[in-house]
Amino acid sequence: MVSYRIRVYGRVQGVGYRDFVRRRARTFGINGYVRNLVDGSVEIVAEGDERNFELFLKEIKKGPILARVDRVEIEPRRSEGYENFEIRF
Repeated sequence: MVSYRIRVYGRVQGVGYRDFVRRRARTFGINGYVRNLVDGSVEIVAEGDERNFELFLKEIKKGPILARVDRVEIEPRRSEGYENFEIRF
């Protein structure tokens, strides 16, 4: 089990990015949340199997068709035991 806080920069708000992340998280069995931040970036807290996390990360670096991901920052964190993946507002 791995747990990370991820910040995604680029054109990632108003383009369906959060919903894209939620769908991919559920596909790969990742728990946590995604939310927009006031600076225009998106924060993702993700917990799950390391192999599935790598697949999830590959997808979120692409994003949906209307998004443009310029930079992704990843920092390890302590697991909090999330039981699902949700969009937070």
